[in-house]
Amino acid sequence: MINKIDIDSPEFQDELEKTKKFTDKVCSQFGFEYNPNYEVNEGVTLGLTRNKMIYGKRYCPCFMVQGETKEEQKAADNRICPCKPALEKEIPENGHCHCGIFCTGEYVKKHMTEEEAEIVAHNHSRGLTKPECEELLSHPQLDADEIDSLLEARNINMIDFILVDVREWMEWVQQRIKGTDYLIPTTSFYDALSQIEDKKDTPIILYCFTGSRSAYCQQIMGSMGYKQVSNFTHGIISYHGETLTGE
Repeated sequence: MINKIDIDSPEFQDELEKTKKFTDKVCSQFGFEYNPNYEVNEGVTLGLTRNKMIYGKRYCPCFMVQGETKEEQKAADNRICPCKPALEKEIPENGHCHCGIFCTGEYVKKHMTEEEAEIVAHNHSRGLTKPECEELLSHPQLDADEIDSLLEARNINMIDFILVDVREWMEWVQQRIKGTDYLIPTTSFYDALSQIEDKKDTPIILYCFTGSRSAYCQQIMGSMGYKQVSNFTHGIISYHGETLTGE
């Protein structure tokens, strides 16, 4: 069952304000800075708010919440923001937590210095051959240009693959990549995955907001016997192709 939360509802907006105060407090308490990419912070804040409304706790939105009951969820040691792995390993070693919202000052400074110099690693010409497309589909990580090229090839029946959004329904309604075949939210992942349980031999591409949730789901699907699962590395936040809104 897919949870449908209206982000414009008074209840959600009230909880969102509480979440913003919470993340402000975390930054102040630990000396962190917000990610210089505002959209990353917004996406994580919305996810924390969503989880607080569904589960009663601000579980990290980039991971599935394991367990049906509160007792099972506690026993599963789900990540609760700010989580122990982020505080003890991810932020000290990488400069930012897995979800990306909390960063060190050094990381923020470096990121802002390099931001304007960042370019797409490579550009793909249109009209790729079928072998080139098949080779591309075998890559575990794909960028925005590669996604665009593959969608174009699929539109002319050159190749076949499944494009899956693993974000939540409220994000799907706001914006999704045109050509997305299924919504399989992380909060109801195993139930929603039943939609494609008979397609384990078909190439699958997963995407989320920044690539974190989809990378996590990619690992799980690989362990479940899905033969070829690729991750849209930087997520829909980096996508400049055609998108859709609404249900």
